[in-house]
Amino acid sequence: MKTISHHSALIYVMVIVSAADGAMSATELRAIGDLVRELPVFKDFDQARLLPTSQECAAILQEPDGLDAVLGLIKGGLPDHLYETAYWLALEVALADSRVALEEIRVIDTLRRTFGIERLIAAALERGARARYQIA
Repeated sequence: MKTISHHSALIYVMVIVSAADGAMSATELRAIGDLVRELPVFKDFDQARLLPTSQECAAILQEPDGLDAVLGLIKGGLPDHLYETAYWLALEVALADSRVALEEIRVIDTLRRTFGIERLIAAALERGARARYQIA
């Protein structure tokens, strides 16, 4: 099986959540760009690779069993210690446009199971992500 870098795997996570409802909103795309620019996990990532990496993921998703293929690549490209980071990134993208579609929830739950993240830890990450987007 082809392997991808941890950077690509994290970007793939964000892309599959954004694309889950059939449309990648401008707000979600902006959030992905901001996260890649700002987070320490991407400090040695070439920013010029963001669009091509996103397009690679989108192309795989168009294939039969594309989501399963992408999930396999993600799991193979991420070290265990980045599973929670990946889950949190998925939440950030889903919450970026102030609406979380049922399809996004399904993908996020699939990611939780793929990474083996316990429900209590997932709930804590979800609460933290929601708190970040609260308004007065």
